Amino acid sequence: MHSNLRSFLEQLRRENDLIEIEAEVDPYLEIAEIHRRVIENQGKALLFKNVKGSSFPVVTNLFGTIKRIELAFTKRPQEFVKTAVEMVEDLLPPKFGKLWGYRQMAFDALKLGTKQVKTAPVLEASQSSVNLEKLPLLQLWHEDGGHFITLPLVYTESPTSGKHNLGMYRIQRYDQTKTGIHWQIHKGGGFHYFEAEKLNQSLPVTIFLGGAPAMILSAIAPLPEDVPELMLASLLAGEKIRTAKNPIENGHRLIAEAEFAICGKVAPHIRKPEGPFGDHYGYYSLIHDYPVFEANAVFHRKDAIYPATVVGKPRQEDFFIGDYLQELLSPLFPLVMPAVKDLWSYGETGFHSLAAAVVKERYSREALGAGFRILGEGQLSLTKFLMLTDKPQDLRDFKTLFEHILARVNWESDFFIFDRTSFDTLDYASGKINHGSKALLVGVGEPIRELTREFSGLLPSGVKSAKVFCGGCLVIETESYEKDKTLAERVSKHPDFSDFQVIVLHDNISFADSADKFLWATWTRFNPSTDIYAKDLSVKNNHISYHAPIVIDARMKPWYPKEVEPRADIVKLVDERWREYFPNGGES
Repeated sequence: MHSNLRSFLEQLRRENDLIEIEAEVDPYLEIAEIHRRVIENQGKALLFKNVKGSSFPVVTNLFGTIKRIELAFTKRPQEFVKTAVEMVEDLLPPKFGKLWGYRQMAFDALKLGTKQVKTAPVLEASQSSVNLEKLPLLQLWHEDGGHFITLPLVYTESPTSGKHNLGMYRIQRYDQTKTGIHWQIHKGGGFHYFEAEKLNQSLPVTIFLGGAPAMILSAIAPLPEDVPELMLASLLAGEKIRTAKNPIENGHRLIAEAEFAICGKVAPHIRKPEGPFGDHYGYYSLIHDYPVFEANAVFHRKDAIYPATVVGKPRQEDFFIGDYLQELLSPLFPLVMPAVKDLWSYGETGFHSLAAAVVKERYSREALGAGFRILGEGQLSLTKFLMLTDKPQDLRDFKTLFEHILARVNWESDFFIFDRTSFDTLDYASGKINHGSKALLVGVGEPIRELTREFSGLLPSGVKSAKVFCGGCLVIETESYEKDKTLAERVSKHPDFSDFQVIVLHDNISFADSADKFLWATWTRFNPSTDIYAKDLSVKNNHISYHAPIVIDARMKPWYPKEVEPRADIVKLVDERWREYFPNGGES
């Protein structure tokens, strides 16, 4: 296990899984374009040693493959979590003999938490006067609002309870001392700021960069609000996290092994426009007002390395991190939600847009209760579309799962749409930030129909082509939404489509070619309450009953932000310089 970033980099060197780039590169767009090409080919981690405008090297693509995830964390944390769950289930009621069998857990638990040290590498150097422009912050996309910290570890403490939070919230640099801080809804740091603002106080904030790889995963992990991230970090690292006294009076303790520590505060009631930013949904999140962080000190190792990541259309580095976290935390779901056997959120959709679960159905409609439990649990409450079944399924195999559910769903009783709910801040499908709707689809029991797997009907006006995505689901390429806003409703009633359970309207038929494309282009482009249609609707006892086919209008709408695309001149630049970056080849 690794206590700091450079220990991990040394292992990557030994594994021949790190490329050190000597050529000068620009943090404005160039590094990001190099990174995207390498990660698309499942390439190596990248250490840019000569970054224009900065004395600090930049490392990216640390976790862009399953192999590097395993090198960073091994299987030990997963084994610990599984054993902890088994212990909880096995020791009720507790018996001495069984307790003795789990004695190793007690020794491992002694390694959890933090410990104070006197010597801290992060305090080896500091800026005499704060200048964030000396740090090599990246700009990833040409329409981004500026340069961003993309792997920040943002540490805050509640002004009322003192409990800490370590989160990852993007940081846009405004000038030498000020940044935006993108606290979305359901984020612990944002809750702390809410408390401070109610007290009319500034909230002290420390932004760490680097440290143990475990710190990065812990900051991203969707832990319950009062579960300390540093506890998870120590579990992942296999040792206590070392902290040191801050030279600033009353300042936060510092993560000793971090590369950088940027100390400052966020004043109450001050907002400034933040964004746009090409985010992990694959679109530009738009300009909105967010709180302002003001730095008053920057500490760093004397040979500090600046860690960064690049986000955009899946699959990027965050996809692999998200999947690992799901694998790690999945054994805990049955403890927190006893009727839930398995749960998976799809990184191809930005995680919050689609989730699926295997739940218990020991009595009629128990699955529905499990669905409500999921939609009420922490960050899972931001899930836009939830699919449920009661039979064991490989939830990662979306096509097979979707067919399984479509063969079983009774649309009249097992499909629900809830309007006026919370929405992920980065999802603009509703046209209103943080607000939207949700859908719940239940397919339990035995199959009640055979699924149609071929389309041989005639294409009506406005429909250009049709392709079966999977049994029961047809994708059609149509006129744009702006040209024909009512097409989805007409399609739902067209007799040649009546054999399909679900029909998805898209701007490009190629989205039916693979599960990855289908998931991304479909679930990031519709709001359930406004973009789902049915052949027929009826209301009985205040319940809406739907009748197939169900039509999802996933065409781009006028209020959607742009897809992220690299700028042509940057593509050309990187094409021309490729052998400068990789003179010996071996970039993948």
